[in-house]
Amino acid sequence: MEQRATILERTPSRRAMLRGGLAVGAGSITAGLLVPGSAAFAATSTASLSPDDAAILRFLAALEILETDFWQQYNELGGIQDSEVPGGSGSKAYTKDLQVLDADMPQYIHDNTEDEFTHFTFLNAYLASRGAEPVNLDRFRTLPSSQATGAQQIGRLTNLMQLTVDTSWWTRYRSRTKNPDFGDTFPPAVPGLLAGQFPGIPRNDGDLTPAKHLQAIANTAGFHFGTVEQGGTSLYPALAQRVTDVEVLRVVLSIGPTEVMHFQTWSDKAGNAPPLTDPTNGLIFPDLNAPPFGGEDFQTNLIMPEPTIFLSKNLPVCSIVRPTNTQGAATGAVRFFTAMGLFRGQSPRFFSFLRSLATAADAAQRGR
Repeated sequence: MEQRATILERTPSRRAMLRGGLAVGAGSITAGLLVPGSAAFAATSTASLSPDDAAILRFLAALEILETDFWQQYNELGGIQDSEVPGGSGSKAYTKDLQVLDADMPQYIHDNTEDEFTHFTFLNAYLASRGAEPVNLDRFRTLPSSQATGAQQIGRLTNLMQLTVDTSWWTRYRSRTKNPDFGDTFPPAVPGLLAGQFPGIPRNDGDLTPAKHLQAIANTAGFHFGTVEQGGTSLYPALAQRVTDVEVLRVVLSIGPTEVMHFQTWSDKAGNAPPLTDPTNGLIFPDLNAPPFGGEDFQTNLIMPEPTIFLSKNLPVCSIVRPTNTQGAATGAVRFFTAMGLFRGQSPRFFSFLRSLATAADAAQRGR
């Protein structure tokens, strides 16, 4: 692992950490990390982590770094840029279309970005405090930025300009009879997003017109937000089942529910995406409350998980996070993110490194 050797001389505040890590762009992700033994991030336990628990935390830290990277791109163009989440200068036209989904979208995007940043900085610092190696992905920051006015021109880890978005989570969480842990599949809410490559942010200022094209980009972002955060909602409880150390379990169980909060927010906002057809590529955003959609599987104000089968079909239905099967959870997450085009353009070394982290996390065994 490549790792920066900078050691901070004093403990930064949470806000100072955010300034240090984002002020010059996503490339400074390791700023604010402390070395093992730092009082600020000293673990309750002083024992070294087991290789299995370290593997789980390292995989989660890597995914949080990747999430921070793409959330920062969204924030630069459509969120609030301030001392907590600096970078970029915003796109007024794009922000206005995001606000069609909710007037507070810039604040929500900002807060989601800040949360993901604190997740990976904490996980990396915690790993170091327990004698394990943190994760650094800086060498993979090779993807281009959006050329739209308002975006920073820095190397990225993720690609938001060629997304293939699976919106089947929409119907999955509304189903009362199916659960992916039983092998069930679900239709997407926006079939067109699964059949092409579409931008979630303006690729350049040419994407600011025509009006319906820019709104389609904002709609894509709205559904992409939910697609990503439902993944984290499932991943944390899935991997928690493999954790041995009680304190590590506390870490995983404390971060995971914030992903649920994110998911519910974006599930609500996606339902406000206006029906339209993008005149530049034919992408259709349907009216989810009208035929052939509609009904409980698509109703836009059903944002609480409907009760469904859990563990056994012989047990009563229960409102749950789904899926939570632990088998292959980490490698499944990597396949899911890859399939949505988030890593289009990345190097073979990047994919090899990410798969190695996922394989190690999936191989972890509770109690070993």
